[in-house]
Amino acid sequence: MSDAIKHECGISVIRLLKPLEYYKEKYGTAFYGVNKMYLMMEKQHNRGQDGAGFASIKLDMEPGERYISRQRSIAQQPIQDIFAQINSRINQVLLENPEYADDVALQKRHVPYVGELLLGHVRYGTFGKNSVESVHPFLRQNNWMHRNLIVAGNFNMTNVFKLFNKLVELGQHPKEKADTITVMEKIGHFLDDAVAKIYKKLKKEGFSKFEASPQIAERLNIAKILKKASKDWDGGYAMAGLLGHGDAFVLRDPSGIRPAYYYKDDEVVVVASERPVIQTVFNAKFEDVQELDPGHAMIIKKSGKTSIEKIQEPHERKACSFERIYFSRGSDAEIYQERKELGRLLMPEVLKHIDHDTQNSVFSYIPNTAETSFYGMVEAAQAELDKQKAAEILARRNELDEAGLEAILSKKLRTEKIAIKDVKLRTFITEDSSRDDLVAHVYDVTYGVVKESDNLVIIDDSIVRGTTLKKSIIKMLSRLNPKKIVVVSSAPQIRYPDCYGIDMAKLQDFIAFRAAIDLLKENGKEEIINQVYEKCVSQIDFEDVDVINYVKEIYEPFTDEEISNKIAELLKDETIKPEVSVIYQKVSDLHKACPKNLGDWYFTGDYPTVGGNRVVNRAFINYVEGNLKRAY
Repeated sequence: MSDAIKHECGISVIRLLKPLEYYKEKYGTAFYGVNKMYLMMEKQHNRGQDGAGFASIKLDMEPGERYISRQRSIAQQPIQDIFAQINSRINQVLLENPEYADDVALQKRHVPYVGELLLGHVRYGTFGKNSVESVHPFLRQNNWMHRNLIVAGNFNMTNVFKLFNKLVELGQHPKEKADTITVMEKIGHFLDDAVAKIYKKLKKEGFSKFEASPQIAERLNIAKILKKASKDWDGGYAMAGLLGHGDAFVLRDPSGIRPAYYYKDDEVVVVASERPVIQTVFNAKFEDVQELDPGHAMIIKKSGKTSIEKIQEPHERKACSFERIYFSRGSDAEIYQERKELGRLLMPEVLKHIDHDTQNSVFSYIPNTAETSFYGMVEAAQAELDKQKAAEILARRNELDEAGLEAILSKKLRTEKIAIKDVKLRTFITEDSSRDDLVAHVYDVTYGVVKESDNLVIIDDSIVRGTTLKKSIIKMLSRLNPKKIVVVSSAPQIRYPDCYGIDMAKLQDFIAFRAAIDLLKENGKEEIINQVYEKCVSQIDFEDVDVINYVKEIYEPFTDEEISNKIAELLKDETIKPEVSVIYQKVSDLHKACPKNLGDWYFTGDYPTVGGNRVVNRAFINYVEGNLKRAY
């Protein structure tokens, strides 16, 4: 994606099912879990640049012995920073106590981070200040083992204010309105409630307070706690939690918006945001890594017993399609094929824009996330060229000699690496005129491969704001002097804000929205803007379930093609000589390419939860009023 946007976080959970001595004997180290967690987090580095966190729990420790360790960082390379600190601490203890080197029992007692239960988180902060206090995992501390709660997640709640007020109604005093804190305290409330009820029962059974503690841990019904805590949650989430005594869970939202995958063998239970991460780190087969069903939780008891429990009734499956287009690791077998298909499905429209002239067209992509879609587009273009060659051979079959046949068969598709991102360039000057010139040079181009008679077809995975395209990419491409520049987006037009964890909250940021507004004004339909505003305002006090997305009416007067043509105008200025056209993926073709991820609210405004309609209307109110604050 040429426009960088912040997006979802990544979670990793590892539960070692064998004693630490087992891993020492088999793999040569009791730090097997720590090493694997480092790899899990690095392999999800694409999901977090702003911060990272790690937590571990040691099972069956004696009172007075530390059993919870946590490390968080907002350094430039946070994952490396965390594990540098962890390794430094471990090495220091081993250096000071050489007798620990081959004694796993002593390592477990005295060396931090060496536990059976591990939680990792990589963070892309979409809102709020980027301080270490904002970095997961969050810890709710208590002197009773079973009341210690550690939470990390990939999520955003649309109704955090409602959830906050519910906690206040319960008599709590939350320290801030952040959704992570609110969610953790909600789980914590029902955890405390469950503990109190179990203790009351144990007391009647004749257990002392000391005897009751391990019994409470054993009898805790994690599924029941999660059902009560998540009852009012509206958002997309894949949430992981650890309890101090050793229970763990990963919970996924009922619409399946945020992803979660798991793997289990006789040595480990593993959960992560992405399937190929697990495959790579644990050398697991594709079919052995399962997707956690929407509305379900994987619950791992201290005993190691693992179960999948239904927590909330699953809704219509609306797993995020942006996961497949851009955010997820493209090494996943399914995602790779889906991205190729996205490129392939665009080819009929591309051919129209180049008048089927494949011979005088150069095909390329915006590095690097559009590369896979590019391969699919090229395969479709090659098929078209082969069809053209076959038709020419058949038409000339009576007159063709060997040289003529060779000339036809030698026609090849022209693919080149045209755009090259200069990763070293930093636009450090803030003064506008100077900065724009620097921004224009974020991308370089390859000279000498495009002729003035050529069409230049270049694919991006999505066009969100269009800023980098306008200020850098198209300006640089125009220097090659092609006849025409065709910019292709493997995603449909992004028209509506996200509210489930991706930093696309303001309508005016979207070039598709700005294009629609301009078209309304140019066509004398400006009154629609005010009408939509009034309708949105009229619903402010409605319950979420009754709210209608009226922002759709902004786009209704125009076809997709009309909006695309307007976007092409907005991307071009007087310095650009070649003709510029823009092609977007059709929503119907998006669903053909990604049949399992049907969440398309960015493109259609069909939000998977009721809170989404409130958010989009609020975003429009903010736009009209010139209010830059977040819509939820």
